Amino acid sequence: MKYLVMIQGTQADYEAMGGKPSAHSPAWSEQDLQAMFAFMGAVNADLVESGELVDGQGLTEPARARTVSAGPDGRPLITDGPYGETKEVLAGYWVLDCESLERVTEIAARVASCPAPEGAAQYPVVIRPLQDADGGPA
Repeated sequence: MKYLVMIQGTQADYEAMGGKPSAHSPAWSEQDLQAMFAFMGAVNADLVESGELVDGQGLTEPARARTVSAGPDGRPLITDGPYGETKEVLAGYWVLDCESLERVTEIAARVASCPAPEGAAQYPVVIRPLQDADGGPA
């Protein structure tokens, strides 16, 4: 079965990774960043080796996002980020093909233990099963 495994973050988290601290998150050092990249690289390598990785990507900061919705007249309303009303946004994801919910939960638990500097915000890792075109499990 295929699952979407998602990690979350905020604009302040991205800024902290760029060295700008806030009340929300301390500044990340180059050593902190390298530890995170090495950890995620090892997770990805293990998922490739096990054959469970379908796709995975980190996303750019929310400030580079764009939202498109239908306006009252049916014309598109386009808004560039960041969004003050938004707390957490999708920061990255994996599409995994795992034999069970228990297995994908093990992977999510590993992802949740990614190293970060003391005081950095911690977010849950979200697992969502994917549907096929008929609405059943993918």
